[in-house]
Amino acid sequence: MSQQHFVGLDISVKETAICIVDPHGGVVHRASVESDPVVIREHLIGLGIVFGRIGIEAGPLSSWLYAGLVEADLPAILVETRHMHAALSARINKTDRNDAQGIAQMMRVGLFKAVHVKTPASQQRRLLLTSRKLLQRKAYDIENDLRGQLRTFGLKVGTVGAARFDARVRELVDDHEAVAAVVIPLLLARDALRTQLAKLHKLLLEAVRVDPVCRRLMTAPGVGPVVALTYRACVDNPARFSRSRCVGAHYGLTPRLYQSGEVSRTGRVSRCGDAMMRTALYEAGLVLLTSPRGRWSSLKAWGMGVARRRGIQKAIVAVARKLAIVLHRMWRDNTQFRWSAAQA
Repeated sequence: MSQQHFVGLDISVKETAICIVDPHGGVVHRASVESDPVVIREHLIGLGIVFGRIGIEAGPLSSWLYAGLVEADLPAILVETRHMHAALSARINKTDRNDAQGIAQMMRVGLFKAVHVKTPASQQRRLLLTSRKLLQRKAYDIENDLRGQLRTFGLKVGTVGAARFDARVRELVDDHEAVAAVVIPLLLARDALRTQLAKLHKLLLEAVRVDPVCRRLMTAPGVGPVVALTYRACVDNPARFSRSRCVGAHYGLTPRLYQSGEVSRTGRVSRCGDAMMRTALYEAGLVLLTSPRGRWSSLKAWGMGVARRRGIQKAIVAVARKLAIVLHRMWRDNTQFRWSAAQA
């Protein structure tokens, strides 16, 4: 039986450094090829070597390259970035060759944490969410900048909604020709951003409308279309979590723990994992606890009890963590939200 060899791929935009080691850690092959899945897999297959594991650090190109290698039945593994950095930081000289060798050694000894690779459908959902958020943030930046700049000339926009913002600013600068010459182009740019934002938001609503999982998640209080689609895109496959309780910890909503000898401290939440998911869950928890029009539920009653004991901020985080668990169980069991303990 042929010995299994282990591969490390250090990926950059143009080239990928390849290092292959034998079961004893000796380097048997080095190369540098184009960062393309077809080129990499043809190079590896052409060597005629039996591969045990092929390590790739998680990054912008990683999912694309990983899919190309798996398609050729190569044992590719996507490695968590923090684990990779911790293992490679001990090396004095950081080069692509050294990093590729370090990754290959991690594959050989099994010192790594594999990352779940999302399906193309989830990646498309995430693209929609991040693009919508980008346009929304840029529109807000223009509005806030205009508010601040106009105050320099004693022009106060005041409290106006997004629909009346343009008319209000034009009204203020109507008698200031020099100011208007600068402000009007910004208003036109904001209008273009808002138009495209509305198109992306419509696409988001249509995606949620035809997705049975999102519609089921939206039966939970505080969960709207954006939160539901974010949860759908980030979790991707509920079976990847052995227990629903793992979801809150995976997305950084559980406190850090420091324990050494007689010292044991519980800190703030870890904030590890996907920030977009964590933000969506926090917003859902905020709406659930603070909205006066929301229907009463056992989850809200539990959150209000935490708020009385620990304060509203900690209660929102606690409800966000609990909501992540509840949504995962709803998804796995194909059930809607249970508003009371009697229903459960």
